[in-house]
Amino acid sequence: MTDTVEMIHEDALPGHESKLEPKPEWQPRYPGSGRLEGKVALITGADSGIGRAVAALYAREGADIAILYLLEDDDAAETKRIVEAEGRRAVTIKADVGSKKMCERAVAETVEKLGGLDILVNNAGEQHPDEEITDITEEQLQRTFQTNIFGMFYMVQAARPHLKRGAAIVNCTSVTMYQGSKELLDYSSTKGAITAFTRSLSENLIGEGIRVNAVAPGPIWTPLNPCGGASPEKLEHFGEDTPMGRPGQPNEVAPAFLFLACEDSSYMSGQVLHPNGGTIVGG
Repeated sequence: MTDTVEMIHEDALPGHESKLEPKPEWQPRYPGSGRLEGKVALITGADSGIGRAVAALYAREGADIAILYLLEDDDAAETKRIVEAEGRRAVTIKADVGSKKMCERAVAETVEKLGGLDILVNNAGEQHPDEEITDITEEQLQRTFQTNIFGMFYMVQAARPHLKRGAAIVNCTSVTMYQGSKELLDYSSTKGAITAFTRSLSENLIGEGIRVNAVAPGPIWTPLNPCGGASPEKLEHFGEDTPMGRPGQPNEVAPAFLFLACEDSSYMSGQVLHPNGGTIVGG
């Protein structure tokens, strides 16, 4: 995976938010209070879904944003417009987090164009539903792990020299890590790895004053599921099995990412927050 050609997926993922109906709700729900004033954040998968909502909220709170995305140029351009409408700087970076070289280039471009790096949000991910474990191809298994967990290692490795005391890393895991998912065996396995990575990386970096936490969303209305990340049967009743009886919206998840990135959570590291519609999980 060294160039754009090798980045192209054969399926529809991650999908265009611009084509999704109804549109996910990304808009911040309250005025900013300067909690990220002067910070620079790099957000993977920031062109749509949870990533876009996080970018919008971070910008409202004063951060400049590097928008890392895979394929959807139109969605990335819209996220850039949203960030700039909040009066902040934004750069779009087309890159595959499964490529170590691309992660290094993305971080270098962020630092060069925005002047540093204070917050890394590892949000990009992919999933593919399969009823039987024997249906999971070797290529799919490798690709899911390459994107979902290898990509986080690559991003942190590239970012680490630029992260100073007070920096924050926020990873996106999932409720499937805690509940399991019979249709998402490879995906939920990567999310378990992400939680372990978060806890271990926290132990590794806490002495340097860098906090590492994670967010474990439940079913959230983003392009990922309707564009091929969920079976038609599951999509028909998406989110109805949560205690709240509905899927969440990206702007209901973004505040958890803000809390973990700012000084409000200064005494938290190695932890996971659970915006999941009321599902009770351990850890």
